[in-house]
Amino acid sequence: RWYAGAGVALYDAMSVSSGHGRGLPVHRHLSQKRALRVAPCLKKGALVGALQYYDAQMDDARYVATMVRTAASYGAAVANRARVVGFLREGERVVGARVEDVEGGGEYEIRARQIVNASGVWTDDTQALIGERGQFHVRASKGIHLVVPKDRIHSSSGLILRTEKSVLFVIPWGRHWIVGTTDTDWDLDKAHPAASSADIDYLLEHVNEVLATPLTRDDVEGVYAGLRPLLAGESDATSKLSREHTVAHPVPGLVVVAGGKYTTYRVMAKDAVDEAVHGLDQRVAECVTEDVPLVGAEGYRALWNARARIAARTGLHVARIEHLLNRYGSLTEELLELVVADPSLGEPLSAADDYLRAEAVYACTHEGARHLDDVLTRRTRISIETFDRGARSAREVAELIAPALGWDDDQVEKEIAHYQKRVEAERESQRQPDDLTADAARLGAPDIVPL
Repeated sequence: RWYAGAGVALYDAMSVSSGHGRGLPVHRHLSQKRALRVAPCLKKGALVGALQYYDAQMDDARYVATMVRTAASYGAAVANRARVVGFLREGERVVGARVEDVEGGGEYEIRARQIVNASGVWTDDTQALIGERGQFHVRASKGIHLVVPKDRIHSSSGLILRTEKSVLFVIPWGRHWIVGTTDTDWDLDKAHPAASSADIDYLLEHVNEVLATPLTRDDVEGVYAGLRPLLAGESDATSKLSREHTVAHPVPGLVVVAGGKYTTYRVMAKDAVDEAVHGLDQRVAECVTEDVPLVGAEGYRALWNARARIAARTGLHVARIEHLLNRYGSLTEELLELVVADPSLGEPLSAADDYLRAEAVYACTHEGARHLDDVLTRRTRISIETFDRGARSAREVAELIAPALGWDDDQVEKEIAHYQKRVEAERESQRQPDDLTADAARLGAPDIVPL
């Protein structure tokens, strides 16, 4: 406990010395008695005391979408569902990329003076397109998470526990808890990492070591898996590979950035772009990413202070306004314009009442969603926050978004059928004993637009 406390104290000191103020309260040590008051869900014999600290959380898919919208607001040309299939070269120099339009078909050439390859767990694959041996390798590490209802774990704080291999987090997530994560090598389908029965059992077994009332499979609303891009070293265990990032210039005209994590993505971006501008024969202004807010951040605090007035003006409960502000920031005003134009959009989804009908429409009109699973799995988290995995919401959402996307009745039925198959395939994968069988089961439901 005191060893961990020294590490957290260092974080506190770094936050104060950063020049941005303390921001969050400093950590504190809790006795066993006080820790059990904060988290009565814990077995008394599972702890001698605790360390309480403050942290931030984010929705990774929404964060990426918001970051892309921010880039677009500064003039970036954004291509949704576009895949690089090759590089253009003049001699030794890379001068562009060949890009496939996965959604609409066709292939295009995009030329640029510098190309930045930031393809995460696909780094080795994209490096291979150059025909050169990469300067480093990236391995994919799979992490899975369970989502359970809030009432299954009685605590006013999230939890972090040590396991024999790593650490386990129990993170508050709206009306749910997220329990995770695992850290295992993954060399199968990168687009759809699958959670196996063994993965789920691992998390349940370890979290139940400290819970007075154990969790069962029946408590699990949702399961999801993701991949970390780790810089490969000599170790066979992904838990020992580097979480840091690196930038390389393998051939003229091409910069590769790999590794890293969300916490440091702006540093990664600065390092990659700084490397890229070295190849330009002109002076470029210094990076300002540290001071550039994402869209939705500007004016957020003022709207938060005005949330009761916004609720009165729109007829929505103040808790709904808080939900929207937490998800969209000051862009909430855009979403509320949809409700003003069509008050029925201010109603909650019948089988996923954490979300308004307007949120499904907004995902397509403002956030680039093109398909039903985009809305249910990425723009919202209905696919992991409901016991039916979003299956009961599929028809309602498909019919809501059809006008915005220009779908006819046949496309609506196709989207619903595809989503139901996806849910069935994910459930089947989670019944399989290992990665190989889980991967095969998940691939039983192909993408509606093949990636």
